[in-house]
Amino acid sequence: MSAPLLQVETLDLYYGDAQALAGVSLQIAQGEIVAIVGANGAGKSSLIRSIHGIEKPARGQVWFDGTDITGWPSYRVCEAGVGHVAEGRQVFPNLSVIENLEMGATPKRARALEKQTLERVFAMFPRLAERRRQAAGTLSGGEQQMLAIGRCLMGQPRLIMFDEPSLGLAPTIVQEVFRIVRRLNEEGLTILLVEQNVMASLRIAHRGYVLENGRIELEGPAADLLTNDRVRQAYLGL
Repeated sequence: MSAPLLQVETLDLYYGDAQALAGVSLQIAQGEIVAIVGANGAGKSSLIRSIHGIEKPARGQVWFDGTDITGWPSYRVCEAGVGHVAEGRQVFPNLSVIENLEMGATPKRARALEKQTLERVFAMFPRLAERRRQAAGTLSGGEQQMLAIGRCLMGQPRLIMFDEPSLGLAPTIVQEVFRIVRRLNEEGLTILLVEQNVMASLRIAHRGYVLENGRIELEGPAADLLTNDRVRQAYLGL
């Protein structure tokens, strides 16, 4: 087997005296969709933030494409090729759609391809093209999520980490978000998907990890996790 694109080894993270992650290990191969599922407060967002350099782990390592990126600042992680679509969209509300997108093209390789990537984003999200001069804060929640994804794509990532992309969205928009995640993967991007919507995320993922109280409790092919009695009872209400 080829080396994983992303590998996390025995990661511990603390907020003061409270331990948010305890010995978390996982790996993602090039071209995979891997879902991290669990209840609210399980440590899913803490894991993403640790990988992306927003939080500093107390122990463990994060490797991307064979390079140890543990503790790197977020801008360096982004330049290495790891994109992050944050929970709650976090667009710049007073900037226009196009200004938000331009903010994503900060890595050197991304600036060289900014025009082509912008055309790709507008082709993928025609509504953003229609509203390119509109302030991002006036967009609907679904449109802001599209903008957040587009802004991430502007950075030319090789791997995108989605942190609760369906949070607060209408069911029809949630379906569209998961369709977009699948499409991005089909176009060659590797995806780490952190979600409370266990069924929807495992349905599109290749593999999954179940995170409980900061620990990986289950892992395996996504189809197997969907039929696992423990997952069905705890997360699917079956």
